[in-house]
Amino acid sequence: MKLLDSHEIRIDSWLSDAEERCLANDVLDGLTRPFKELPPKHFYDTRGSELFERICELPEYYPTRSEREILETQAEEIIRITGAGELVELGSGSADKARILLDAMAGAGTLSRYVPLDVSEQVVADAAKELVGDYDGLRVHGVIGDFERHLDRVPAAGESPRLVALLGGTIGNFPPGTRRALLRKIGALLGPRDRLLLGTDLVKDPAVIEAAYDDSEGVTAEFNRNVLHVINRELDADFSPEQFDHIAYFDRRYEWIEMRLRARRPCSVLIAGLGLRVEFAAGEELRTEISAKFTRARLEADFHAAGLALDRWFTDREQGFALSLACRPPQ
Repeated sequence: MKLLDSHEIRIDSWLSDAEERCLANDVLDGLTRPFKELPPKHFYDTRGSELFERICELPEYYPTRSEREILETQAEEIIRITGAGELVELGSGSADKARILLDAMAGAGTLSRYVPLDVSEQVVADAAKELVGDYDGLRVHGVIGDFERHLDRVPAAGESPRLVALLGGTIGNFPPGTRRALLRKIGALLGPRDRLLLGTDLVKDPAVIEAAYDDSEGVTAEFNRNVLHVINRELDADFSPEQFDHIAYFDRRYEWIEMRLRARRPCSVLIAGLGLRVEFAAGEELRTEISAKFTRARLEADFHAAGLALDRWFTDREQGFALSLACRPPQ
């Protein structure tokens, strides 16, 4: 459905009523398993997004600062290497990081189009209006959708080389098989001159990682419990979020962080919107997020399995976070 179409801005929405039942489907599936779990994308209602912005400013939470450092120091080099004039950003949000790349494109004289893909129509529309006012000649083609399901709705590439960006370590939220399948789908967006720009958090001291996901102020704990508030509001459930403790730990075998919610005592939850009652034993846990940490070798293996090849590798000064450029290898 076309929401807006002008000379500078076009916004298309691909979220149907059935697809907007994603939360209901995920809750029904995830909370009826022997080991309960939910995907982390449901943290991000308005309150959850505000809490995450606070998390990004916490001293313990290094990923956002580290990635921004790389972007600020390497954006011009990335655009020089790729010649990109079009930026496709998956899970774009407010486009704060995109601006760094758009600035580099503008400085190189290649800037032509920005294609943000996000589930929030308001966020995309607001960013589009700001950006076309700030960058002469920029066109924005917004796509309202879920990048797990709507990559095929990304518009065809223009004349400029394309940079497809998935930033923030988001790729780490997917287990290995799903992660590689997603990378394969993203790779289908790339032509011979195009590149994927991927942000990944790197393996490091587990204490540093755990502190980033269990801060001293308790903001991450409240962010974690926010998914229960979302279910209460959207599905007419009666969770008592304060009865669940926030758990975050680094699994050394898989080299990923897990966030969970642990029931303090036995409880019975009615999710009226689904006609579902869910029982929690004392101490039972609900997994709400995994966030894989990478080595260069692991990422190269993922790219290879997805039909991609690592082209360039950039890290911050502490070598705790990486931005990678990947391409489709010549046939």
